[in-house]
Amino acid sequence: MKQLVKIAAGMFLLLTTGLNGYSQDLHFSQFFNSPLTTNPANTGFIPDGNYRIGVNYRDQWTSIPVPYKTMSVFGDWQLFRDRLEYGWVGLGGVILRDVAGAGNLSSTKAYGSIAYHQLLGNSSLLSLGFNAGTANKRVDITKLVFGDQWNGKFFDARVPTAEPINASSTNYFDLQVGMNYAYFPTDNIYVNAGFSVHHVNKPRETFYDSDNIVPRRYIGFLNASIKVSDMVILNPGAYYSKQVNTSELAVGMNAAYNVSGDGSQQAYGGIYYRGNDAVIAMVGYQLSTVKLMFSYDVTTSQLSAANSRRGAYEIGIIYTGLYRNRAFTDAVRSTFCPSF
Repeated sequence: MKQLVKIAAGMFLLLTTGLNGYSQDLHFSQFFNSPLTTNPANTGFIPDGNYRIGVNYRDQWTSIPVPYKTMSVFGDWQLFRDRLEYGWVGLGGVILRDVAGAGNLSSTKAYGSIAYHQLLGNSSLLSLGFNAGTANKRVDITKLVFGDQWNGKFFDARVPTAEPINASSTNYFDLQVGMNYAYFPTDNIYVNAGFSVHHVNKPRETFYDSDNIVPRRYIGFLNASIKVSDMVILNPGAYYSKQVNTSELAVGMNAAYNVSGDGSQQAYGGIYYRGNDAVIAMVGYQLSTVKLMFSYDVTTSQLSAANSRRGAYEIGIIYTGLYRNRAFTDAVRSTFCPSF
């Protein structure tokens, strides 16, 4: 019976996310480590540096028949910060890859993004940005079975299906816009809030002869960094996403501990909760300019009956750098968030 529940859950997830209805987007539990997929206004918005390169990997639902593997690589940097007295331009790009299910339903996306960041006095910053790119989704139809291939005892892939699939691949152009606001009144307090709209152009995505579209997705987030001592910095955060009738709310906090005393080595630990879905435990370590974070989703929803609460594990790696020999005006700090 338990195995039957797993198979049924897997088939349901594949059908609802892959072939019918509205398409749902990829996501990471470490939303704070995937800045360009969260909001294009984050491009070049690097509170503790001038450029960064990151990698994210997520392995989800490996204990049921339709696991998801999601990967991304991104990079962004600041331009004209030495030429514009009260602002700069951010330029970046991201590549995403997702593979799911027995039919190898895969999604590959590549975006280029640009943003402008304007200081508002000495303690706040407004950012506006957008990104544009292409997306491809494909499925191996030969590995799928459908309802009309059920012979009363089992699914028989040799039986022809009447399912009206006329393509195994689809491509479309995609566009996102967003804005951020940051407030940093002292060297010990930093607050950042943002809002973005994804799939502004509502592109068509379907394997059928239909007008199925990717609906707009709305994302809001709120982050903060609070230096409570020379040894500890607290990083609370919240993330909200809504797409059609699907919504996601994640809240939590991680803390950085100054292991080396001079900030060159930091240990991280934290916990987050995604409403009606999972508790997310996170640990990490930063060595100089490289930060490595590991998180694990413990399923709390009804899906826990199928996956035994084994939700997903996720790895995030980010390298952040500062330009050398760069002169800044008194109005522009080299970093905005608290540091050791």
